[in-house]
This record gives sequence, structure tokens and C-alpha cells, in this order.
Amino acid sequence: MAAVDKYNVESAEILANSALHLPITQAAPIYEQLLSIFPTAAKYWRQYVEAQMVVNNDDATKQIFSRCLLNCLQIPLWRCYIRFIRKVNDKKGLEGQEETRKAFDFMLGYVGADIASGPVWMEYIAFLKSLPAANTQEESQRMTAVRKAYQKAIVTPTHHIEQLWKDYENFENSVSRQLAKGLLSEYQPKYNGARAVYRERKKYVDEIDWNMLAVPPTDSCKEEMQWMAWKRLLVFEKGNPQRIDSASSNKRIIFTYEQCLMYLYHYPDIWYDYATWHAKSGSMDAAIKVFQRALKALPDSEMLKYAYAELEESRGAIQSAKKLYESLLGNGADTTALAHIQFIRFLRRTEGVEAARKYFLDARKTPNCTYHVYVAYALMAFCLDKDPKVAHNVFEAGLKHFMHEPTYILEYADFLSCLNDDRNIRALFERALSSLPQEESIEVWKRFTQFEQTYGDLASMLKVEQRRKEALSGKSEEAASVLESSLQDVVARYSFKDLWPCSSKDLDHLSRQELFAKNIGKKVEKSALSNGSATIDKNPSAPTSNSTASVKVLYPDTSQMVVYDPRQHPGTAATPNATAPAILAASNPLSNPTVSAVDSGSANAFDEVLKATPPALVAFLTSLPALEGPIPNVDIVLSICLQSDLPTGQTKKSTALPSQRTTGPAPSTSDLSGSSKSHPIPSSSSFRPRDRHLGKRKDLDRQEEDETTTVQSQPLPRDVFKIRQIQKARGGSASQTGSVSYGSALSGDLSGSTY
Repeated sequence: MAAVDKYNVESAEILANSALHLPITQAAPIYEQLLSIFPTAAKYWRQYVEAQMVVNNDDATKQIFSRCLLNCLQIPLWRCYIRFIRKVNDKKGLEGQEETRKAFDFMLGYVGADIASGPVWMEYIAFLKSLPAANTQEESQRMTAVRKAYQKAIVTPTHHIEQLWKDYENFENSVSRQLAKGLLSEYQPKYNGARAVYRERKKYVDEIDWNMLAVPPTDSCKEEMQWMAWKRLLVFEKGNPQRIDSASSNKRIIFTYEQCLMYLYHYPDIWYDYATWHAKSGSMDAAIKVFQRALKALPDSEMLKYAYAELEESRGAIQSAKKLYESLLGNGADTTALAHIQFIRFLRRTEGVEAARKYFLDARKTPNCTYHVYVAYALMAFCLDKDPKVAHNVFEAGLKHFMHEPTYILEYADFLSCLNDDRNIRALFERALSSLPQEESIEVWKRFTQFEQTYGDLASMLKVEQRRKEALSGKSEEAASVLESSLQDVVARYSFKDLWPCSSKDLDHLSRQELFAKNIGKKVEKSALSNGSATIDKNPSAPTSNSTASVKVLYPDTSQMVVYDPRQHPGTAATPNATAPAILAASNPLSNPTVSAVDSGSANAFDEVLKATPPALVAFLTSLPALEGPIPNVDIVLSICLQSDLPTGQTKKSTALPSQRTTGPAPSTSDLSGSSKSHPIPSSSSFRPRDRHLGKRKDLDRQEEDETTTVQSQPLPRDVFKIRQIQKARGGSASQTGSVSYGSALSGDLSGSTY
């Protein structure tokens, strides 16, 4: 497989299938290649080991099992292992039977808690029953072993728990009915609890894709769903739903984490959760082993390295933590500024001020040392060492290299502000603004004006503001208007944090006026105005010479707006005369912003699509605004929606009478079609001939509504004849826009669909 296609699942499946038809000598390199990329793919391990078992290569089979069993807790792979053990020990007599029993115990110790481990328990019990017993003592020992196996199996939530309980009942009754009564009554509550937990666990397990391969996160919807499914299962297991002892509960949680890592092997948050869970449970050694495995799986993850180093430092293993920090530094050529900063802080915490200072002097000589290292060390000297002189010297030293960095200038200014050194702050701003280019000096000028508002008098404040305007206005056409004083300047001068000398309404008004003032001399094309669009600068405060980019502000076409009325007559919006304007509007780029995005080369193809588009969809397309800005990632939106707790309505069939049912206006066919045009609203008097046609019925008075109610707003009657009359009344219009069907006369449910 190519490097770019390393984790391609389809290619992996093709390779695995091709290996099935090759001799083991040719298939082995393919399996090794696959398993180097997917080390937790149990199905590939099983396929590999079965190929070795076919040719009776026992040594290679044992080696493969030793590599995969503990990291792949999957029942089919472990059953393959026990099948191999039984085959090897089948002809060894009592010694072979004892080895097989130990293999069963070993397997059940790792995967006995799996929800699919029922067949394993059954196979183990059948094996114990098949053991020979030469005397009464051996027979008693065998029965005791079988009983213990049953008693463990019936309290384990598995798919076969009910069958195992029935087998256990039969077993105890076959041994002794008197003894069975006491034992069964003792284990009945435990079995009932395990069965209840099984039903709950099954809901979580059914959401998991057990054939998924472990690939790095791609933020796809499927991967997000699997991640959430595993998280839910882990939360369920951590809650100890079966109320078992803590040792057994922890064992089950560990088993769930290990299974989760088979599929989310490249997710650092799962590794971190697993390690921190061990640490909180008091097992620091287990947490360290998890971190070591995590760094083997994700050697480039800086997050996990920092988390591991933090754990080592917290338990006093300073040298181990230091090795981790040194691994982040690498060979020095590709060391990041963050690695330098964190190592300096670590040295300051563990070895003292001198060690941190010494490393800083070495780090600043490296070619990839950025201004961040200077700022971090200066603030550390100022805040932790309480030495402002050293911090000042560090900032001054960095100024020789990073005078072109506005952020560094602002950090230095903040430090001087802490010292209340207004003289040096002014000097810093003057030095920086004399060397910074215009487009990079905006924030520095802004901070300079804020500084003068705090430290200066009125004259210096006005002077700096005027200089700022002159520096940022450039030579554009708007230079004259920018240089003029405005009320916005007064607001800026006399505001403080979230306190303003005007109301929010006044502030919005001033902002709009400023935008309009900048666009007074600009001409707007008539076609753009007819579509409700205007052009404004992307950043009004930025220099106009650099404000070449612009964005369109779209306003709704109010001439197309109609008053919404839920009592519109159903179906009239979908008549040919009503839909013709919608199609014409859809084919006109000036009136339909959706179609205007299509270039001229595809116009004919789009017209063909419009001809086959239902009127309801055409009406919906005409109401869509033009897309301006970034296109959302559908997978991310879906994943966010899936993680949100959205209320879901449950529709239940009811046989209650209409008068006992909560009623409301049903959606009309024209509403379903998406039509936005207004139509005359006929009253119920239009339908009175049909009501009089049904006048023989006893409930005539209850079926008639007042003059402002349409047929569709009435609750659906239970009478079959009445339903047919209503369907005939709506048949002509409903056939234009879609299909409206009603539920059975017994349930009275209403269903609608549009096509």
C-alpha cells in the first residue's frame, strides 16, 4: 500500500482477501504488513493464525498468539486459541487435559466478562463434564468444578445467560433435588440482576461496530457516532450497574477500555482517560503502563507526553519526567518554542532558578527560538523570581530581534505597565511605530491611544489620536473623511471597560452613520440595488489602501413578501398558474440568488433540472438566500446534532374519541409544498353542500365549524364515510403538490407526504 493510502480500509480488505488464496509463505508478508498498520485488527490476526494452523505450523501459531491475544480481546480470536490448545493437547492424556483447563481459565480471566462469552462458558462446562473420573472423589471434584463454572456464568451478563440458567437448573436437579432447591434460591436473585444488566448493556453494545478498523480520526459522522457509543458504554460500566464488588467492577471497566482501544487505537483522549482512571483508582503502575502503550501507539502526540510527564512529576519521579521533556526537545533543530518554554518551567520547578536561566541562554541561540520564549522567561522571572530587573533585561534583549512583532511589543508594554513605567512605555511605542509597517501597526496604535487615555492628559490624548488617524489613513480617497473628528472618537475616549457614555441604541446608530459616511461617494449599480445588495469595507478601521477586499450585504426583497396566514386553502398554491411564476423566478438570476451562483456553461443543465423539479421544491429554492461565506462541514454539523439532547416527539396511535383528543390546526397541503403566495381563504361555508349531504348523520351539528375554519383545521373524524368525503374535497389540489393520506379509521392518525 502506498504511504498516502496507509490507512485505507478498502485497500486493506482487498489485501486480506487476496491473502486467503495464497500459500502461507506468500501470505505471511501480507499479513505482517496489514498488522503493522492495524495492530488491533482481531479479524486479521485470526485469519493469519488460522492460515498457520491449516499447515500445522505450531511454533508460528504460538508466536502469533503471544503477539495478539492480550491486545485483542475478541471472542472469535480467543476461541481460535482454545481450539489450537485443545488440538495440541488432545493426545497428551491427563497432562494435556490439565493444560487445556488452564488455557480455559486463562481465557475466561480475560474475556469471560464479554457479552458474547456465553459459548465460551458453555464450551468450558462441557469440557469439565467430559473429564474422566476414576473414583468417587474425582467425581465429586468434577461436579464441584462444574458447579463453580455454572455459578460464575449465570452472574455474567451475556447473550446466553438464560440458556445457562436453564442448564444450571437441570444440572443441580440431576445431582440432588434437595440440594438444588437451596442453591437455586440463593442464586436466583443474582441471576435476575445479571439478566437485567445484560438487557441494559445490550442497548449500548448494539450501537458499536465490531468490524471497524482502528484508523486515525477523520471527524466523519460514523467515527463520531462510534466514539460516542464507546463513551456511553464506558460511563455505563463505571456506574457499576450490577452492584458487584469493586475488584470485579474494576476488572470489567479495564476489559471495556481494552476493547475500546481495539477500535479507537489512535484517539489520544481514550488513552488519557484510561490512564487517569487507573491513577484515580490508586494504581499508578498501571497508569504508567497505559501511558507507555499510548506513546507507542501515538509517538508524535505531544499532549500524551506532557500528560505522562505530569504524572511522573506528581509522583516524584523527576528523572523520568525529565526524559519525557527531553524527548519533546528532540535534536534541537526541530524543537518547538513551546517545548523550550515548558522545559524551562519544568527546570524552574524541579531544579531551581539557575538551571532555568542556563537553559534559556542556550535556547535563545537556537534558530527556531521565537519571541514566545523571551516573553515566557521574562514573565517567569518577574512573577516567580520577583526580579523585575532580569525581566526588563530579557525584554530589551528580545527587542533587538523582534521589533517587527506587534505582539511582542504589546507584551513588553504590558510588563512596563505593571511597573507603572509610563516614560519607557511611551518610548517603546515610539520606537515600535517608527519601524512597523502600516498594516501591522493597527493594534499598537490602538494600545498607544488606550495608554494615553490612562496615563496622559487631554492634549497628549488628542495628539496621539490624530497621529493614529494620519498614520492609518494613507493616501486613499477616504483620507479626508477619516481625518475628521467624529462623535465615535468621543465615545472611545470617555468609555471604560463595559461602561459607555451612550446607550447601545446610540452606539449602533453611530456605527451605521460611520459606515454610511465611508460610502457616501460610492456608486451602487442599479441591478445590485434591485437585489438589495450593497458593498461595504471589510474592516472600516483598517487603512483604506489595504481594504481592497469587500463583502456583500444582502437585504431581503420586500416586494416578494406576503403575510403568512395558516388558513390558506389547501392546494391552490400548487396549481399550474401559481407555480409558473415560481419557475420563472428560479430561472432568473436576478430574482433567485441560488441560481445566480451557477455559471453560464451549466445554465441549460439547470433548466432541465428545473423542469423535473416539483413545484414545492421550486418554491422552496426561490426562498433560499445567496450563500456568502464559508460552507459548513456537513459531517461536523451532524456530529454536533447527534451529541445534542434534542427533544424527540413520540407518535402513538390512539383509539380515543375526537372530542377527547387534543386537536390543533393540521398543516395544509400548500404549507407542505412550501408556497409563499397568498390566496383567498374560503370559509367553511364553501363546503356546506358536503355537510348537508351528510345531514342524515346524527352528529351533523358537531361536525360543522364556524365561518373562519377550513376543513383541514378540523380534527380528523372517526367516521369512514366522512373521511372519504373530505378526501374527495381535497383530491384535485392534493394531486398537484403531493399526496395526502390518512391513517386507519380506527386510529384516526394523519400522515402527509410531498414528492
